[in-house]
Amino acid sequence: MNRQLPTIHGIVERDEGRNRIEELDLEFSNGERRRYTRMKPRGPGAVIIAAVPDPDTVLLVREYACGVHRYELGLPKGRIDAGETPLQAANRELKEEAGFGGRRLTLLRPLTLAPAYMGHQTHLVLAEDLYPERLPGDEPELPEVIPWRFDALHELMLREDFSEGRALAALFIVREYLQRRGSGGGDA
Repeated sequence: MNRQLPTIHGIVERDEGRNRIEELDLEFSNGERRRYTRMKPRGPGAVIIAAVPDPDTVLLVREYACGVHRYELGLPKGRIDAGETPLQAANRELKEEAGFGGRRLTLLRPLTLAPAYMGHQTHLVLAEDLYPERLPGDEPELPEVIPWRFDALHELMLREDFSEGRALAALFIVREYLQRRGSGGGDA
């Protein structure tokens, strides 16, 4: 079914601390009117990077995660700064968090956290042809870099210290992309 998007009759914005909230007055194609609330993103979004030193391995980082108050394994990630493209931000974040840059960067797709009420997008970037280069970052301590084999993702996904949904989804997307590319199936 190809549905028509609801008509927006009005948007009211308000700030609630660090969050910008929008209330939308919507009318659906069947005549129903509703008020929806969503969080509006601040800034151009974020990046999450799958740094691949070889086709079988991805680089993970272990760093402190305040939300769960523990050290977590994940992918390098961070905000896109004003004036940066997602690819530029990805290369900068990779250098800051993992100590590598990528000569070949591919923007695979945006990921969302909760699209029903958040507009924030995180751009998944594949970094290949890596070279050592470190930039100072904003982390209080250098993240530990841990190579992980794609054929061991089934072990990673069950670890208690690997819980971020974006990173888990990203790894499976990248693995599929690399397998299709390697088998001549074209881009995913």
